[in-house]
Amino acid sequence: MSALLGRSAVPVSRIGLGTAPLGNLYREVPDADAIATIDQAWARGIRFFDTAPHYGLGLAERRLGVALSGRPRAQYTISTKIGRLLVPDPAGAHRRDDEAGFDVPADHRRVWDFSADGVRRSLEDSLERLGLDRIDLVLIHDPDDHWAEAAGQAYPALHDLRAQGVIGAIGAGMNQAAMLTRFVTETDVDAVLVAGRWTLLDQSAADELLPACARRGVSVLAAGVFNSGLLATDDPPADATYDYQPARAEVRERAVAISAVCRRHGVALPAAAIAFAGARPEVASVLLGARTAAETAANTAAAAVPVPGDLWTELAEEGLIRPDVLP
Repeated sequence: MSALLGRSAVPVSRIGLGTAPLGNLYREVPDADAIATIDQAWARGIRFFDTAPHYGLGLAERRLGVALSGRPRAQYTISTKIGRLLVPDPAGAHRRDDEAGFDVPADHRRVWDFSADGVRRSLEDSLERLGLDRIDLVLIHDPDDHWAEAAGQAYPALHDLRAQGVIGAIGAGMNQAAMLTRFVTETDVDAVLVAGRWTLLDQSAADELLPACARRGVSVLAAGVFNSGLLATDDPPADATYDYQPARAEVRERAVAISAVCRRHGVALPAAAIAFAGARPEVASVLLGARTAAETAANTAAAAVPVPGDLWTELAEEGLIRPDVLP
């Protein structure tokens, strides 16, 4: 562990494992591969694991609990999320058409619920799936269309649970920076998870969110640093995705140009993407998703690559990243 979240006592490793892929995002991952992925993360020094009920209708939480059972509880940090309750739907048990893109039986449905009661029910369910008696960090998940309830009910409930010592730290996790900035400035969160908005291709989190976090002492968890795939390989393919959609030609061309600069400095594109996201002092951990042990090994190896400062300078001079956000 190398950093504490905000003013809490909750530690995180500089690299964390994101478990959406282990919830069978887009395609099935065998149980053995999922467990091996988590085991590899542990062997590589990762001690921060992020999950959510949303990921595979609870599958990612269950797999994470199995893989970490028997590990010393004081040696790792788990974050999960609230906002979507999983309600049994027996009629869907024989279908694999989960509306959110996870390849799992549709035996539950998600119900938005940011009420205080919903927070408690969600945490109880997560604890059962994880097989744990406590969760270290709880994030309000994707409240884009639910600000009033999330800020007025979910946040106070989490605030109280933190004050009681039931959970160690609280925050919010989203794919946008604007509402996260509101959480930072209008509440007393310890951390925010920002996905896809602090990357080599999108630095919009630097406009308001990162400065607000610096002022308020709130930690940032940088997720989606490959923008869902476009920055995940040294040679972005023609069918690469950007923010979970097919990448537009101009976006892919910029990724290819960034990769060319990286090669001139002897650095692979994924390594640069990880280093860039983790360079800001507000960033406590960079979350990297993986669905195999090999992907985890590759990600942690890339995270260890030193990146020369001249690379960032050249990217800025070429107009490929903003000059005001150089590491």
